[in-house]
Amino acid sequence: MSAGTNPAREDLGQVADAALASGAQDGDVDAFHELIRRHAGLMRAYAARIVGSASEADDVVQNAFVIAWRQLSTLRDPGAVRPWLMRITSREAYAWVKKRPAEVPLEGFDAAPQERHQPESTAIRNAQLAALSRALDTLSEDQRRCWLLREVAELSYAEIAAEMDTAPSTVRGLLSRARASLTIQMEGWR
Repeated sequence: MSAGTNPAREDLGQVADAALASGAQDGDVDAFHELIRRHAGLMRAYAARIVGSASEADDVVQNAFVIAWRQLSTLRDPGAVRPWLMRITSREAYAWVKKRPAEVPLEGFDAAPQERHQPESTAIRNAQLAALSRALDTLSEDQRRCWLLREVAELSYAEIAAEMDTAPSTVRGLLSRARASLTIQMEGWR
């Protein structure tokens, strides 16, 4: 074993989120790194949908993890670390969008050329994702946010209600309308 390898670090992949969160609250940096490894992808996908850019999503997620590290003492239920991280990501992503300067197009630059020969399945998947993105853009901001928090962040109705500072019954209504609209708009992709 080399001097830089930590055998306990290798075992963290088998540890439950609640135990990792408790360890991180006690100052275990390796436990927090494992939480980052587990949840960064979901957080990045969620943030990218809100901010509209993978590179900006990376910045949002980085900010979210810095805030999470600093606020670990506020995590009451270590078993709920994933929803807690998603709420931080949500707040950071919406704050990022609000403080973003207006986009000014650069003249003389075209979009990057697309590859000419993509496998059919990749093309279909990209078309489906583009259709879903367009369908999501037609929803009201509250409906879109509810749908993303439920379907992408996988938060419960109660967690969404707390995040949006509204009643769970309102969340159910917003999700119902969002799902109905998306079902109609995505009918061609069934």
